[in-house]
Amino acid sequence: MSETIITVKDLTRKFGDFTAVDAISFDVKKGEIFGFLGANGAGKTTAMRILCGLLSPTSGQAEVCGFDVYHQSEQIKLNIGYMSQKFSLFDDLTVWENISFYAGIYKMSKQEIKIAGESLLEQLELTKYRNRLIKSLPLGWKQKLSFSIAIIHKPKVVFLDEPTGGVDPITRRAFWDMIYKASSEGITIFVTTHYLDEAEYCDRISMMVKGRIAGLGTPAELKTRFKAKNMYDVFLKLARGTDNA
Repeated sequence: MSETIITVKDLTRKFGDFTAVDAISFDVKKGEIFGFLGANGAGKTTAMRILCGLLSPTSGQAEVCGFDVYHQSEQIKLNIGYMSQKFSLFDDLTVWENISFYAGIYKMSKQEIKIAGESLLEQLELTKYRNRLIKSLPLGWKQKLSFSIAIIHKPKVVFLDEPTGGVDPITRRAFWDMIYKASSEGITIFVTTHYLDEAEYCDRISMMVKGRIAGLGTPAELKTRFKAKNMYDVFLKLARGTDNA
């Protein structure tokens, strides 16, 4: 994993007098599973929106897939996938209609959509449910389908915003198996999560506190640095400002 796919340097975003993202710097390598953690209001969603080309920074630099966030946001959008916990699929459209809609947004041709879509349904064992409305599916199925649609165009990076929120532990484990598979195929995973046990599944982690990166490294490095038994303890020390590093 030597190729850098995301580069961030002194990235800052202000909303009036409030600084949501405060001069953060990091990079992400190709195929890496990069965890982006922090409490609500820590600035992680704002930073992710900037990297997805949805929000302009106030200052600093950032490139995603070689494209600049200031001037090449449309190119960024075509080279990434995005999955949000709050809004991903259209409940009143069928499984196939959702696949076709999002694949079309990613500029895939009708033939490409047909081939990739049929393959996706087969892999998820959803072929017989292709004409089922999304709102009739269990949440776990929706999450797996949403992730599969987010990478249907083989993006270089996929951004996952709390993708396993609300699902049971078995489904969460199965979802992470899908993440590992995508990573092994060269897709870079940028994921936010509230489940601190999931931080252990990441190659590296950035922990945000009040708009700044308070900790950055592998799970093992962070536990050693902050003299913690697990990632929950690391998070508590950082959030409370009681680290000894």
